[in-house]
Amino acid sequence: MRIHVTSVFVDDQAKALRFYTDMLGFVKKHDVPLGEEARWLTVVSPEDPDGTELLLEPSGHPAVQPYKTALVQDGIPAASFAVDDVRAEFERLRGLGVTFTQEPLEMGTVTTAVLDDTCGNLIQIVHSA
Repeated sequence: MRIHVTSVFVDDQAKALRFYTDMLGFVKKHDVPLGEEARWLTVVSPEDPDGTELLLEPSGHPAVQPYKTALVQDGIPAASFAVDDVRAEFERLRGLGVTFTQEPLEMGTVTTAVLDDTCGNLIQIVHSA
């Protein structure tokens, strides 16, 4: 068994697609209309185009907004993405205007930073030595 698709709830799929591709560097994998307002919209790492897909899922369900709000208020990331160098990625993204809620933090053999995806989520970037 392996993870095929995982998701983050986003307030605006078009805005999320721009952020996750233009800022974070993912590439669009699937974009399938599901009615008038929703799409099956996934992105993948350009380093692994057949790997795990991230579904940019609409936040329409009534339980989603309280859940997302609670996570953000408590500083809990909705997802975690591996990078080769947290500090370099932090500088690159900050240069693009990405807002971070946690600057790079070393915790033993792990370095993390947390960013705001502009769509209602905190996202962690992480590197393990």
